Amino acid sequence: MKSIRKLFLVFSVFALFIHANAEAKTTINWWHAFGGRLGELLDEQVKKFNASQNDYEVVHTQKGNYSETLNAGIAAFRAKQQPHLLMVFEVGTASMMAAKGATKPVYEVMAQSGLKFDADAYIPPVKGYYTTTDGKMLSLPYNSSTPVLWINKDLMKKAGLNPSMSLATWDDVGTALDAAKKAGIGCGLTTAWQSWIHLENFSAYHNVPFASKANGFAGLDTKLQFNSSLHVKHLDMMGKWAKDGKFFYAGRRNEGGANFRGGECMFFTESSAGYAGIKKEAKFEFEIRPLPYHKGTKAPQNTIIGGASLWVMSGHSADEYKGVAAFINFLSTDDIQAKWHQDTGYLPITISAAAKTDKDGFYKANPGTDIAGKQMMGKAPTDNSKGLRLGSFDQIRGIIDEELEGIWTGNKTAKAAMDSAVKRGDVLLRRFEQANK
Repeated sequence: MKSIRKLFLVFSVFALFIHANAEAKTTINWWHAFGGRLGELLDEQVKKFNASQNDYEVVHTQKGNYSETLNAGIAAFRAKQQPHLLMVFEVGTASMMAAKGATKPVYEVMAQSGLKFDADAYIPPVKGYYTTTDGKMLSLPYNSSTPVLWINKDLMKKAGLNPSMSLATWDDVGTALDAAKKAGIGCGLTTAWQSWIHLENFSAYHNVPFASKANGFAGLDTKLQFNSSLHVKHLDMMGKWAKDGKFFYAGRRNEGGANFRGGECMFFTESSAGYAGIKKEAKFEFEIRPLPYHKGTKAPQNTIIGGASLWVMSGHSADEYKGVAAFINFLSTDDIQAKWHQDTGYLPITISAAAKTDKDGFYKANPGTDIAGKQMMGKAPTDNSKGLRLGSFDQIRGIIDEELEGIWTGNKTAKAAMDSAVKRGDVLLRRFEQANK
């Protein structure tokens, strides 16, 4: 009996020891917008970090789509229940910068942690989006992508087309869409994120301003300029394609992805990060091509990023920020970044992770997966092509989406729709400017 009691006592002490160790871990809360395959890959990263050390436990929670996640973070901060890390899509950057006292810049978090951190290790087109004018990193680039043209080679063959034909220009695409219509293909072209691809990236790729003041980087007194003759020409072309049944509009976000992955559409303008879902679901032969451009213009210049970065929220303890810093370093390692890039199609955020991917032979084994990086980094960015930093841009995108839908339905001309979007969007920019003087 004594031996049993002694054994029970040993097990009890051991259990208390294990419990105490578990309790000693500092919790780091991360709110994000990823479900599906991307959510699975994010969860894999978190589990690897948690298993790699005994001091911190990252707990991740999906809070809806990008807009919903941003709104949840704002509400939580007001209620003093903010997470440690908040995923914010790129159009929310200016709003986060203006949120005085709500965030703690990444460069401060890393400096105070004592951990090694080099902002120059991150690829320039991505780093520049989330840094101050003197190169100090405000938020950590996490998932950065750029738009490309996805093609269904099986449907191209059905349309009597050579899948290797040039699709460099929008004229080339138009020729292919004519053939698709004649062959009875109901969805020649669809798109995801119509404003991001067909206005924001369109502007950068053609080296024309989306807005004044270097697209908002040079001041809050910026004005929208995406109603130029070139913008109108492009949208008028797409409006005619919509009327002719060559362009299928599925929705404001990525609703068209299901149509493409299901084999219904021949072409799809979408993020390079569509790779994860397309590779998993497509039952047809697909290929990645560069984003088309209009010949006789300044294109191709370079495209800009979409996706999101991780903002560190204020109001937490020094020990918790050390955990955040450790997690940031973990996410930036070559192995994690290279795998994330290869699994998802998002860009590797560091130069060394890109080099590792190339050395591993991934690009050779998966043709086209290097196009996004080349498209972004082939030329030095200009004031028109380094990105956008506009206040209230999530709401402005909503206005743009509404006006674009007027074009697709034939209720508005491209000129009238873009003039209206610029006028309505400028009202929001002036309000943002006044609120942040």
